[in-house]
Amino acid sequence: MKLIKAYIRPILLEDVYKLLRERGHNNITVFKGEGAGNYSDPNHVHGSLNFPAMHSHVVKIEIAAQDTDVNSIIETIIERASSNSIGDGIIFVSPIEYAVRIRDGNEGADILV
Repeated sequence: MKLIKAYIRPILLEDVYKLLRERGHNNITVFKGEGAGNYSDPNHVHGSLNFPAMHSHVVKIEIAAQDTDVNSIIETIIERASSNSIGDGIIFVSPIEYAVRIRDGNEGADILV
């Protein structure tokens, strides 16, 4: 199993989310955030009362996935989130060492179905 973390522009979340669900990728968690780095859009940076640095609004999508679904998920995100501009975002993929479903105690990759 893998954990995919994608940081994208908030305005593109709905398009990305809909296409992921259409393609059967349903284990999605979304977080609203602010970030800075090479992926920041220099035309839309601002200061924040909570974070005084210059940064951009981002949405973080987390998806727990079977290894066989990783490429499809990445391609789907890129298809809907890319404008070929600085600030489009970044995707990270990490291994999941262990997983357990709280409801029934089931473990491993079977909890994703």
